[in-house]
Amino acid sequence: MAMAALRREGRRIAAPIISPRPINPLRSSIVPSEDQSFLGVRSVSTQIVRNRMKSVKNIQKITKAMKMVAASKLRAIQSKTENSRGLWQPFTALLGDLPSVDVKKTVVVTISSDKGLCGGINSTSVKVSRGLRKLNSGPDKECKYVIVGEKAKAQLVRDSKNDIELALTELQKNALNYTQVAVLADDILKNVEYDALRIVYNKFQSVVQFIPSVSTILSPEIVERESEAGGQLGELDSYEVEGAETKSEVLQNLTEFQFSCVMFNAVLENACSEQGARMSAMDSSSRNAGEMLDRLTLTYNRTRQATITTELIEIISGASALEG
Repeated sequence: MAMAALRREGRRIAAPIISPRPINPLRSSIVPSEDQSFLGVRSVSTQIVRNRMKSVKNIQKITKAMKMVAASKLRAIQSKTENSRGLWQPFTALLGDLPSVDVKKTVVVTISSDKGLCGGINSTSVKVSRGLRKLNSGPDKECKYVIVGEKAKAQLVRDSKNDIELALTELQKNALNYTQVAVLADDILKNVEYDALRIVYNKFQSVVQFIPSVSTILSPEIVERESEAGGQLGELDSYEVEGAETKSEVLQNLTEFQFSCVMFNAVLENACSEQGARMSAMDSSSRNAGEMLDRLTLTYNRTRQATITTELIEIISGASALEG
């Protein structure tokens, strides 16, 4: 009856406004601009932007602190690394570094870090180790892994769990010294059968550069076989052995000592590369956090200005309506 009366008086009934998409009151206020215009959202909440700026500032403080810690550790390790390079060079001159020698049992010793946030040095070592395993595997050949460091272990255990002979972690928990690495090398030699040990590590060049390297240590039997064959190790027969030790015993002692020296240098080189890569990674993270903070500051200022402008317009409109 009321609607009929309104029609007789010539009034129009406004159709109800139905939103094509229901507005969820729990939906985050940070939505794309096209959704904001569709839903009628005026601006991003300034409180959310402030919270985001605070978290980014905290992350930037952490990355800067980690960079300074890595720099101090790098200075301490770099001098040890440079001094250790003279240990294995006499062995290389005497016994050589022969990666192309054909052997049946190969053990790849992969050296990595126990902690992350150091770029791609661990992934590089794992890739080189997997490539060596493919090259030294076959019907008559066998290749196993010895892993030093938690990060390489976490990657290689996914697809090569059955090929891991030995895994050692927390090597860098204390300051690195030759005695500690010599015990580690002796533990490897006692638990692993090998014809050739191929040590994979990252050689330190500078803070922003490291080179994936491989050092080969042959077993005493292979060294004696190659020297008798007259190859690159044929000059070993020209040396005189003094004392009661036989040639095989001398080669046994030399190869074990060579392995411990090369391992010591490889561990230090990898630790030095780790700290340099961590410095670069944390520096990049700090710069990225600064750029993100600049963008958030600009967004906050624009949002705050838009809110103030809207409030002023509403106040002026209300005052004009009261005066009219």
